[in-house]
Amino acid sequence: MNPAQGAIAGAYVGLMLAAVAVTAFLWMRMARQNRQLPWIYMAGLVAAFVGSKVVYLLAEGWHDVNDPNWLLRWASGKTILGGLLAGYAGVEYAKSALGYGEPTGDRFAVAVPIGIAMGRVGCWIHGCCLGQPCSPGFWTQKDLQGIARWPAVPLELAFNLAAAALLYGLQRGGQCRHQCFHLYLMGYGTFRFLHEFMRDTPRLVGPISGYHIAAAGVAALGWFRYQQRARCP
Repeated sequence: MNPAQGAIAGAYVGLMLAAVAVTAFLWMRMARQNRQLPWIYMAGLVAAFVGSKVVYLLAEGWHDVNDPNWLLRWASGKTILGGLLAGYAGVEYAKSALGYGEPTGDRFAVAVPIGIAMGRVGCWIHGCCLGQPCSPGFWTQKDLQGIARWPAVPLELAFNLAAAALLYGLQRGGQCRHQCFHLYLMGYGTFRFLHEFMRDTPRLVGPISGYHIAAAGVAALGWFRYQQRARCP
């Protein structure tokens, strides 16, 4: 690894850690009145990390078996979709184990998309999570080899910043109480499913990738939990 590559990799890791720190700060700021909530956050964070690795390996890791750098790719690969699915499960498990019965989704609704947006800045710098090659234009993104690609990372960055702003506005206005994170899951899952057709990822059947399945799972989880919460008094 040359110095330039080392600097890029360092910036990528630094932004990933900064994203975790920012979400932790936002969560702890909201959770300082209850000592159980930091443990719930940690459970969600650990589960999200594990889920992000497992879903990456299922969706894409199999494609790297014949890559000379397969071990590095497996060690560094992860996916937001797996993090959302497993993180949600981790939070619910921790709440059950601690006997905490209050909804917590609104605490994650703004922090999570902000953290993901920061992570996408790292992807942009690192040159990963690319879109499909396409004709060059003012709107395209060039990869490290100078090939014009669909601007997958900038669009995901913009989506998450817009989602954070919208959800913050809803919370400030007292709207969609206890449903904001479910709205995010439905919105991001749907966006990611559609956007996946333009991303440069291994396909399982025709145009469908493993990330399509995970994205559909995220949207379905949000819809299912939204309906459950809507029926609660």
